[in-house]
Amino acid sequence: MISQRAVLCASTHRVSDPDFELVLRPIVLGAGCWIAAEAFVGPGIQLGDGAVLGARAALFDNAVPMGIYRGNPAVLLKERRFTQS
Repeated sequence: MISQRAVLCASTHRVSDPDFELVLRPIVLGAGCWIAAEAFVGPGIQLGDGAVLGARAALFDNAVPMGIYRGNPAVLLKERRFTQS
């Protein structure tokens, strides 16, 4: 799930090139991920299955499966666990 105003930035530019050549770096989203409102996912990042990126967080390193991240830069807060109702 990708919430409102989230940004998935799947490219960058080669800053050592005077023409700023575009460099494509795909993002990989695992099953059941959630990228919350206004969060940013940087180029080439992989989110493991079930990972959550909190609102306005900025992710520049890969996210482990079932990890919950927040902040800028995003850090692992805790592991996501399901409860029975």
